[in-house]
Amino acid sequence: MSELPAEVAGWIGKKRYTEESEFDVERGYILTACSSVENANPLYWDEKTARDVTGGWIAPASMISVWCRPHLFSPGREGEGLALKVHFDLKQKLGLPEAIMSDDELVFHQPVRPGDRVRSYQVLRAVSEIKTTKLGKGRFWTIEVVYENQKGELLVEEKITGFGYKREMAK
Repeated sequence: MSELPAEVAGWIGKKRYTEESEFDVERGYILTACSSVENANPLYWDEKTARDVTGGWIAPASMISVWCRPHLFSPGREGEGLALKVHFDLKQKLGLPEAIMSDDELVFHQPVRPGDRVRSYQVLRAVSEIKTTKLGKGRFWTIEVVYENQKGELLVEEKITGFGYKREMAK
């Protein structure tokens, strides 16, 4: 487990899993999400405020991954719908069955609007040497997810750091 497999090293810096959302951004999802956390921001509830401030309805920035999360079932799709596939690939290829996400940084460029069809792709940016933490022995990795709308406009750049590990057995 000490040396990074060549296949995994070959993923670093490469665009993987270009995907398009299974559904358009819609206000119903936006209002349901805002209601669930009691977000009363008038940008999401008041048409005049939304028009005056942002040129129309927008989705909360925190919802960006919602639009690209596959449904558990979708007719015609083979296999399980997974978000962040590079993460699951790493766990499998590196033999690290457990994982946590330790950091998530987002840079916002354009707002997401109802009617948008969000596309994303993932880029593995880094994989650490083997580290030992309180959780066990494993590796940290950084995955960048880039989100664009149907016009190719950059919406969000997200950088996620995870730690994949094997739990140490008590001796």
